[in-house]
Amino acid sequence: MDLTKSLKGFIERKQKEKPSEKEAKEAEMEEFTRLYTKWKGPQKNTDKTYKAIPKFYYKLPNEDEVLLQKLREESRAVFLQRRSRELLDNDELQSLWFLLDKHHTPPVVGEEQMINYEDFLKVGKQAGAKCKPFFTAMVFAKLLQTDPYGRISIMQFFNYVMRKVWLHQTRIGLSLYDVAGQGYLKESDLENYILELIPTLPQLDGLEKSFYSFYVCTAVRKFFFFLDPLRTGKVKIQDILACSFLDDLLELRDEELSKEMQESNWFSAPSALRVYGQYLNLDKDHNGMLSKEELARYGTGTLTDVFLDRVFQECLTYDGEMDYKTYLDFVLALENRKEPQALQYLFRLLDVQNKGYLNVFSLNYFFRAIQEQMKLHGQEPVSFHDVKDEIFDMVKPTDPLKLTLQDLCSSGQGDTVVSILIDLNGFWTYENREVLVVESDVSVSGDSEV
Repeated sequence: MDLTKSLKGFIERKQKEKPSEKEAKEAEMEEFTRLYTKWKGPQKNTDKTYKAIPKFYYKLPNEDEVLLQKLREESRAVFLQRRSRELLDNDELQSLWFLLDKHHTPPVVGEEQMINYEDFLKVGKQAGAKCKPFFTAMVFAKLLQTDPYGRISIMQFFNYVMRKVWLHQTRIGLSLYDVAGQGYLKESDLENYILELIPTLPQLDGLEKSFYSFYVCTAVRKFFFFLDPLRTGKVKIQDILACSFLDDLLELRDEELSKEMQESNWFSAPSALRVYGQYLNLDKDHNGMLSKEELARYGTGTLTDVFLDRVFQECLTYDGEMDYKTYLDFVLALENRKEPQALQYLFRLLDVQNKGYLNVFSLNYFFRAIQEQMKLHGQEPVSFHDVKDEIFDMVKPTDPLKLTLQDLCSSGQGDTVVSILIDLNGFWTYENREVLVVESDVSVSGDSEV
């Protein structure tokens, strides 16, 4: 046997049997799939219901999937435009008012026109498809009050329609800034919305453009302080629409807004300039930040050192100093002490032991600073035990030895308790409340005699 010939024949046969590169890759993938399936277990979508139930969850595209992101953005824009076209415009609202006025049901009550259910349905048929959702039995029943003829007020119904249209318009407007498309706005999204809203608010015409960034920061902080107490960095669009803050902001469209209304509106130019002006006045070294010593001059300058220490321990600071955003949270908490979100902020500072409740130790820890301030002002310190008993009597906690945040909120005395513990002026006001009431009554009677 020729060994050489046999070897050559063997090599030729093996070369013929050798798979192509494509076949080798397919075989490799098949083997990989077999091993991976064996490791991960069999697929779970073999159930026959997968063929009947349509897919309802679509994963959000990743940042590197540019085409999918663009497609999603365009789809949302088209959807929002379609929803916007479905809303009543000014001409259609005016036509609706004329129809309601024409079909009102006598007799007229005072100057207010009324409409019964039969005429209500007639108007609904004539008003067109866009108005159809408003002309339902449920809407009529909602607005039905004590009219002896079973009618509703035309004005109340029209205001209801206007309010609904406004809410939908505003929701669409806010949704345009919802970059993620998940029904919430991040801080940067809301900042962009308010920044672009400024030119449409006549009451803000006097603001210099250099102040815009500070105004936007001031406005946005109120939304996030009250609507995002857990500090997740985002607020639901539904929550923005449900609260009154957007109404307060859009109130600035009124060119004849009174001075008193402006001063009480956090979003007005005078209010924003007041808060920012206070910040600048406190910043004695003009470095754009506030130290503990500078913040101690806030308000009447009677906040205790112990409380201020806790502020700088718990709140976000930079090299031991507070920036404007953190200062705004501080101001919102102290100016709205009755609100649950403000009490939550302040309770975190008072809870020195991080136990989720205040005990006698916590109360004494803060009240000692009040006693020290009283000595400095030449006053006789009040007994802590007396104050402690008064606090527990006021709050009536579930546990007689602990004060929880829920106890403070439920009692309606949370703001008083906080003021007693952190502010000498607040404690003095509480301690002399009866004298102040008498003085107030005397002042009122004196004015009435004049």
